[in-house]
Order: sequence, then structure tokens, then C-alpha cells
Amino acid sequence: MANEPVITRELLAHYLELNHKKKEVETELEELKKAFNNYLDVLVGQNAKGEMVFKDYKLQRQIRKTVKYEQEPTVKKLEELNLLDLIQKRPDEGKIKSAIQLGLLHETDLEGCKSETSSQAIYVKYLPSK
Repeated sequence: MANEPVITRELLAHYLELNHKKKEVETELEELKKAFNNYLDVLVGQNAKGEMVFKDYKLQRQIRKTVKYEQEPTVKKLEELNLLDLIQKRPDEGKIKSAIQLGLLHETDLEGCKSETSSQAIYVKYLPSK
């Protein structure tokens, strides 16, 4: 493998340093966002859209609302209204795992029903010399 990248101690140390800085920056950004939201809460009210212009900078807050329907009462109501097409049935993965562990269900019974995905994660730790 001629094009394989070379991993060095310095590269690992640099990665760790950058990751630490990233966490510091994320923490500081969260503190600034909190301060901006507190300021806008006082200025325009809580959960209210607003903006301020400071010379050549603009501070703007958008309010995004999401609506989620509570599962049990919504399903019950839709069943009462005979709107069964609006109800999704899903396998309960936790109960399936429990049933397999208890021997009530075998993994082979669900062959062709399962899909697996994988993702990569990189962790670097500093190991001080002893």
C-alpha cells in the first residue's frame, strides 16, 4: 500500500490537542448563545423572534417549533375515528432482544428482517509515561 498515510505520535498529539480545543470552543459558543438568548428574552420576550444590529453585526433569533403527537392517546383517537391508515406499526427492538435472550424467539425466526449498519469512531487518548 504505497499511498497509505503515515500515522505518527505527533499526528496523534495534534489530533488530541485539536479535539480539546474543539470542546473548549463548543463550550464557549454555548455560553455565548445562552447570553444572547437571555438578552433577547429581556428585549423581545421569551420564545419570541427578534434581532438587534450592533454597527456591522446583527444578532438574530429564530424560533422553530416542532409538534410531536403523544403515541398512546393519538393512536387511541385515530382508532376511534377509524383512521387506521394513519397509524404506523413498528417492531419493538427492546422486546425482540429480550424475547431472544429468554429463548422465546430465535434469531433465525427473523432472518431477512434485520439490517445492520456500522459507523466509524476515532478516539485518541494521551497516555502519560509512567
